[in-house]
Amino acid sequence: MIKDRKVLGFHEVKEMLNNLKETDKTKELKAYIKKFQVLDSKKAEKLKEELKKMEIIKLKEADIIKIVDLCPENAVELNKVFTETSLDADETNKILGAIKNIK
Repeated sequence: MIKDRKVLGFHEVKEMLNNLKETDKTKELKAYIKKFQVLDSKKAEKLKEELKKMEIIKLKEADIIKIVDLCPENAVELNKVFTETSLDADETNKILGAIKNIK
């Protein structure tokens, strides 16, 4: 039964996997996350908080997690994260600036 829906980033899933018993499936998931995870847990949390502080109305929780996981390096990559809306130049620059400061 599903009680709650919450979007999780790679760093959060990795922490949850570390608390589980080691199985072939958990090893497989950890290897997948390691392959694609750009930021360590501390930097990911810092970037997540930084993006929330910006109070950009168009940024939903799921979008913030995608940005943290993917760490887009330019406006084209960043705009691929957004499917329902688009950012203006100022918002794009703020987000990319935050990513560059954290990396």
